[in-house]
Amino acid sequence: MTTPAGQTSGDEAGGPGGGGAAPGPTRFPFRTWLISFLGWTFDFYDLVLFSFVLIPIGRDLRLSERQEALLLGAALGASGIGGILFGYLSDRYGRKRVMTWTIGLYSLGTALTAFASGPISLLVFRLLTGLGVGGEWAVGHALLAESSPGHMRGRAAAYLQAGEPVGVGLAAIVGLLLTPLIGWRMVFLVSSASALIAFVARRHLPESSLWNTQKHPALGPVEALRVLARQRLIPFMVKGWLLGVLKLGTYWTCYIWLPKFLQNQLQQPIGKSAMWILTAQLGQFLGMMAFGQLSDRFGRRQAFTAYSLLTAAALYPLAFHWQALLPHPVLFWSVMFSVGLGSGCTAGFGALLAELFPTEVRNFAMGTTYNLARGVQFLAPLVVSMFVARYGLSGGLAVPLVLAIGTGTWVWSLPETRQRNLARIA
Repeated sequence: MTTPAGQTSGDEAGGPGGGGAAPGPTRFPFRTWLISFLGWTFDFYDLVLFSFVLIPIGRDLRLSERQEALLLGAALGASGIGGILFGYLSDRYGRKRVMTWTIGLYSLGTALTAFASGPISLLVFRLLTGLGVGGEWAVGHALLAESSPGHMRGRAAAYLQAGEPVGVGLAAIVGLLLTPLIGWRMVFLVSSASALIAFVARRHLPESSLWNTQKHPALGPVEALRVLARQRLIPFMVKGWLLGVLKLGTYWTCYIWLPKFLQNQLQQPIGKSAMWILTAQLGQFLGMMAFGQLSDRFGRRQAFTAYSLLTAAALYPLAFHWQALLPHPVLFWSVMFSVGLGSGCTAGFGALLAELFPTEVRNFAMGTTYNLARGVQFLAPLVVSMFVARYGLSGGLAVPLVLAIGTGTWVWSLPETRQRNLARIA
């Protein structure tokens, strides 16, 4: 079976080893996964912690609603730049070395946030955090994809991405329950201990053998784009970016304002708000675990579509019948769990994007594609605020509902990449 840009599927190439190519990995790289998982968990923890402590921060620093919306999206916007920059550096200097840089950077931004004195300094520190966050995602996923057997690459990516709901759950516990006890500044200072993961990575994380054997003389961003254009892969970057915009838009337009909404609009106490969030994150964690199995068995596109339709189906009653759900906690919990379960398809981006691009520019292409899509989510709080102001809660939740349907449809514009041999791409 042939695929666009002269690529071959893993099946035609003789399975994961690929006929004529060096044998690929045969075992799951547990150490690589564990360190990358911890890096991604605290990456996402540092990113979303801000939304859980926004109320006390806004009160202490006297932030306006507009400033709060800007600050919520600042790190997301900066992550796009971080993805491009550190993706390029990772293709040049190696996955392992650059991962330590990104972890150190987002930990530094988190520590400095504790000393913010106003909206300007807070914005600068959030931008710094976003740069590190954007770089870490692509480095970890590229390294794990290149170190995993082809037949279980989808599961490996899902196991790594599962650090996302773990990070959100931890942020909910720390941000909502610990902040009233020690204050938001101490919360950020303590959270910067994630920098220790960088030291562990430098000492114990193995480098990608595929990068070691196929590394290209250093390519700048312009040269990398020329390679992608010559191999007719720019359309894949554009389609992958739009898929990311739709799926990540579904996530962020739903979750980034949910903690504040539960407390302010629905008048839910802090403890119950934390339980709603943790219910959704449990659903997302389980959804990610299942997504890896489903995508490896049935294909990336089928799994994306099924999960996206589940998300839309769960958002509908939350958007248009939430008043009927509130008196029935079991129903409300079930809907929140299902929203989280459907969100599990974010676990598919690591494998899908890794399987589209060659090794010499893989991290640059992955980081650029995914993090530019995440950077666009800078607009998510503003878009939702606009719809809520005009149409109320139903209008706000209708945004991720429509984006979820778009995700399940658009993924079919990309080729099926299940078990593609990474060493033989282009």
